[in-house]
Formats: sequence, C-alpha cells, structure tokens
Amino acid sequence: MIAWSLATAALVCVLPGFVLGWVNLRRYRRAPVDGPRISTSVSICIPARNEAGNIEACIRSALRSGDEAGAPELEVLVYDDQSEDETPTILARLAAEDHRVRLVPTVPLPSGWNGKQHACERMGRAAGTEWLLFTDADVRFSPDMLRRTVLAREELDAELISTVPRELTGTIGEMLLIPLINWILLCYLPFGMMRKTLRSSASAAVGQFIFCRRSSWVDSGGHAAFRDSMHDGVKMPRAFREAGHRTDLFDGTELVSCRMYEGFTETWRGFAKNAFEGLGSVGLLVMVTILHAVGHLLPWGLLGWLLFGGEPLDPFLLSLVLGTLLLPFIQRAAMARRFQQSPLGVFVHPFAITCLIAVQWWSYLLDRSGRRSWRGRLATPDPS
Repeated sequence: MIAWSLATAALVCVLPGFVLGWVNLRRYRRAPVDGPRISTSVSICIPARNEAGNIEACIRSALRSGDEAGAPELEVLVYDDQSEDETPTILARLAAEDHRVRLVPTVPLPSGWNGKQHACERMGRAAGTEWLLFTDADVRFSPDMLRRTVLAREELDAELISTVPRELTGTIGEMLLIPLINWILLCYLPFGMMRKTLRSSASAAVGQFIFCRRSSWVDSGGHAAFRDSMHDGVKMPRAFREAGHRTDLFDGTELVSCRMYEGFTETWRGFAKNAFEGLGSVGLLVMVTILHAVGHLLPWGLLGWLLFGGEPLDPFLLSLVLGTLLLPFIQRAAMARRFQQSPLGVFVHPFAITCLIAVQWWSYLLDRSGRRSWRGRLATPDPS
C-alpha cells in the first residue's frame, strides 16, 4: 500500500509538468521566416569583461545580421567592463574597422551595482535607436537573426521578447544542467497566463537574448530597477510587466547559439551564482526540491525495491513506476530534437535532476553567506 501511494505521488509530481511542457512546445513558436520590411533601428548591446576569446566572433556575427536585405538599421554597442585581458585592444580595432561598432565609455562600477546590469544600463542610456537587444559576448547570431527577431516581435505584439539560444554543450558536465533551461521554462511557465495577463510571476526571459523597445525599457526603470541582481532573465520581464508592458517568448533556436560554459566546474559556478535568485524564496526552493525528488528520483528507488526487494512482483505497480520514469525521458528526447541538443543529455536525466537540486541549495547557501560571485566580483546588495 505504501509503495502504491509513493508511486502515485511520483506520477502526480511529474504529470502536470509533462502536460504543460507539450502544450508549451506548440505555443513556443519559431520566428517568422518571411514578412514585410519593418523600418526601425536596433542597438545590440554587449557587455564585455575579459572576453578576448569571444568578443570578436560575437560582434562580427551581430554585424552580419544587419547586412541582410530587409534588416533594420543597426548599431553594436559594447561596454568594456574593466577588462584585464586583450578585450580593449580588440574592441578598438573593430570600432575602427566598422562605424556601426560604438564603444560606450567605461566608468568605475558604482556601489550596489552588478557589473553586467551596470554595463547594460550604460549602453541602454547611450543608445539612439528604437529597439535594444541585450546579449552576451559568448552568443553567436545567424545572418537572418535581426530581421526575423523584429518580425517575431511584431507577431507577438510585446514590448519585450526573449528566447533560449541553441545551447551548445561539449562535455557531459555541461549536459547535466544546461539543457534543463529549456525543460524548466516549458514545463513550469504557463504560457497561456503569460499571454493573457500582466502578472509578473507569469513571465520569464533569458539574459543571453532580450529584445525590447527602448522607451518601454526606460519607462520600467532600465537595468537600474534591478541593479544588484545576477538574474536579469527573471527581473527584467517582471519590471516591464509591473510598468504595464507585455513580454513574451519565441523559439530562436535557429537564430542564436551559445556555448555558455566549458566543463562541469564552470557550469556549476555559473548556475550557482543565480539559481536561488531565480526561485526567489526558501519556500519555493523547498517545494521544487520535493517536486523533483519525488517525481524524478523516487521512482528509481521504487523500481529497485520492486525488482530486488524480495516481495512478489505486482505488474500493475511496476507499470505505474515504469510509466512515471519514462515520461521525462520522452519529453527530454522531444526537446533535444526540437532544440538541437545532444541526445546524451536525455539519458542522464536523473543525474541532471540530482545536480539541479544540489546547485539550487548550494546557491541558497552562497546567497545567505554573501559569497555569490561571478567574474571575480561578489554580489553586493543595493545599499538603498
């Protein structure tokens, strides 16, 4: 009886996310391929701190997206966030080669500001265009990215749109956590509520790619509205919605790619810096931990007990447990195909969930002890 209760609890934990994920896969639409030419202007804003290995490829791919017929007028703004490598030299050369590359003057990081948010604030204020695209130096763009993003924004009729890039992974350590970005987004965000209401909790963005109207960005307080945050993907769409502006998501897998981190250690550190901030409360952290542990890990223990526990095998109970175990694998396989992810990431799903639980709690401990950091800087709360 206890085994039946546990198996049923596991299915109850898995099934809602499984169903919502399939529904959201249909709602998460690709950007239009064709459409009327929209006359507008865009500033692609790239914060750069010690990005000598990335920045040139990023800028050149951004410029190519502005060369395609029908693309909007483009400028590329870059803020060198006190780099200590060859980043400033590379930026100076690229700015001299192409007038569309403009370097925003560097100033000391003010107290209470996160480095990335300060860089984006400086670029957003310096931009003279109608639209802003905030991105990262490790992102690469397809030649039709800019034109199709503008068409997607027009179709969704939102003041801010975002997407998960095609996340490239080169090691198993990266495959444990990085593909979960798509999975978490689709299985837990109610797209229907996002599009029907302005509730800030029913919103999300990905900091690697946030496209927004500049006037709405100013109206929502710019990046100053969340100056001390390490999670613009959560904070920025919420600020927009609190100011009365719609936000949305589209599938830009074909348009944007990114190798976020290299290896398990770097991936762990990258997720640990803001995993707890993305949840926002201990209560939600506990609830998500229970949901994942019961739904995705407990069935493995039940399977082992059924097969090797010495009790008579109940075929109906075994079918329930196996079905519960298979649901996430089926869903992860569909998402891996849709988002061009390595199939190896599908097979490590239970280990990925274990790692996700661990990194969320580690992030919580770092937050409570004031040890969250990135790029050599500790997170410093806004003194105001």
